[in-house]
Amino acid sequence: MTAKVMPVPRRRAVGVEVLPDGCVHARVWAPYADRVAVVLEAGAGASNEGEEPPQVMLTQEERGYRSGCLPGAAPGTRYRFRLGDDAGLLADPASRFQPEGVHGPSQVVDPEAFAWEVASWELSPFRDWVLYELHVGTFTQEGTFDAVIPRLPYLKDLGITAIELMPIAQFAGERNWGYDGVLPYAAQHSYGGPDGLRRLVDACHRVGIAVILDVVYNHLGPEGSVVHRFGPYFTAHYRTPWGDAINFDGPDSDEVREFFIESALMWLEECRVDGFRIDAVHQIYDPQAQPFLAELAAAVHDRAAALGRQAFLIAESDLNDPKLLLPRDQGGYALDAQWADDFCHALEVQIVGETSTYSDDFGKFAALATAVRQAFVYTGQYSTARRRRFGRSPQPARRDQFVVFLQNHDQVGNRPGGERLGHIIPFPRRKLAAAAVLLAPFVPLLFMGEEYGEPNPFLYMTDHGSAALVEAVRAGRRKDFSRWEWDDGAPDPQDVATFERSRIQPHLHEAGEHRALHAFYRDLLALRRALPVLTDPDATREVVERDAERVLMLHARGDGGETVAILGFADTETGVSLPIPAGDWTPRLDACDATYLGDGVVVTDRLVSEGVIELMLPPHAALVLARE
Repeated sequence: MTAKVMPVPRRRAVGVEVLPDGCVHARVWAPYADRVAVVLEAGAGASNEGEEPPQVMLTQEERGYRSGCLPGAAPGTRYRFRLGDDAGLLADPASRFQPEGVHGPSQVVDPEAFAWEVASWELSPFRDWVLYELHVGTFTQEGTFDAVIPRLPYLKDLGITAIELMPIAQFAGERNWGYDGVLPYAAQHSYGGPDGLRRLVDACHRVGIAVILDVVYNHLGPEGSVVHRFGPYFTAHYRTPWGDAINFDGPDSDEVREFFIESALMWLEECRVDGFRIDAVHQIYDPQAQPFLAELAAAVHDRAAALGRQAFLIAESDLNDPKLLLPRDQGGYALDAQWADDFCHALEVQIVGETSTYSDDFGKFAALATAVRQAFVYTGQYSTARRRRFGRSPQPARRDQFVVFLQNHDQVGNRPGGERLGHIIPFPRRKLAAAAVLLAPFVPLLFMGEEYGEPNPFLYMTDHGSAALVEAVRAGRRKDFSRWEWDDGAPDPQDVATFERSRIQPHLHEAGEHRALHAFYRDLLALRRALPVLTDPDATREVVERDAERVLMLHARGDGGETVAILGFADTETGVSLPIPAGDWTPRLDACDATYLGDGVVVTDRLVSEGVIELMLPPHAALVLARE
């Protein structure tokens, strides 16, 4: 049957939504199709068993859009699109929920029906944020949004102020890192769908934790994507590691840009998230005078302001270009922060000591000192790995616009065996690594389980339905490992055991070495709160480098007091002379303390400096001194 279309007002550019008058309204961009219908599942409308399901023809609008009211539809109704005479039925590109997965029907969702408990909430200044990256599927045994909620008091006690969810947009199957998402408006059904996400966000806001979504606007996954059937969402003009690039600058790109921007606004409004980590922005090809990323940032910031809220956008970038962070009137994109991979690489080389083409660029101890000073190591000099000059100075970006880390999903999961640092380095080095990240003048990010030394790996995982695709993924992983000079010994991404092995075990933090490491992380984060100068972007800072002794001294002075952090990377006991300003200094934290299973503190009482101090540092020392 074909229902009559009733023109009604709409709220969002695309998607199926319930309007205030109760009408379920559909709008889709389909410039390829001569006509578009919405086919309702049996049970909607007046269809009986054995009859053709109800079908609503949409009315044509300008620039390829079609829209209309769907008589008989209501929240919970399942539906698909039919394009032209094609007998096949397609999910809604802007589906809010896929209860049967990517190959099933979409479902009408009314976000206004959700009963929020937290009406208003406040976010800490971004300079004070501590991000915790987690994968919903492996963070708990249940692998759902709801199962994360009981773990929030633990994260709050640790000192976490924001969780960063690895991508939750609908992907194929039940398990995946999330970067194979294909429906950027739909929360993954196996995680609990949109209401599960809303419950998690509400619970986070109740305890003062922000929620950042990792969003993927540089590609769509290889299984279940439908947008190419609707319009020119991709362009062969550029190539990415995943194939054709998303069409952000070619013919019809205005509608493509709007599709992804509306996705972000949907998460912001309907799920109340506090911002986004934008995956691999260097794979977003867009040389227009008004770049997509700048347009996205303006739209998100403006909508948040209109709602009386804040929203933060954090870029993952392989460009070492502060243009992402600069204001629009300075030619920038006005994003709030970006990941600083150089910091991670420089620290990892000094902590782990791996030898590879990758480490050639960061092998010198001076590279770590540079990273601690300014986040970027490469600011225009020649890179051996890239075989070209790379980067530019981070100035005038602020220190609190860089997110630093030692581990994240890539650094762990892209090793053949998903090895965490606990598999690679001894306990004292793990404490030193934590101190280097959390005492640096940037915004830190922890990867789930890092804080207590999770022994389980974090492995690459998939649940694809195509045998050919499964084999292609396996072959791609083998190729990547060969390129990075690692042995091919990775578990099968498709094996459910790979997923199960990746679950973390938070109860481990209660005993032994895990307990000591957890206490060290918690005390470091408490120290960041107690000594505001550690996070003050306007504080005067100096990094003293002792290459021969492999020691760094981080000196900070500001309205919040004065601190000296001493980090020793030598494998043996080392004597060092350091220019600690004259005066009385109080030890505030020492990795060698017995609480953290150390062999004895470096400084037992107040330290009096006359301008230079001689210290005997044990291997892998981390010491913080402070004074008013």
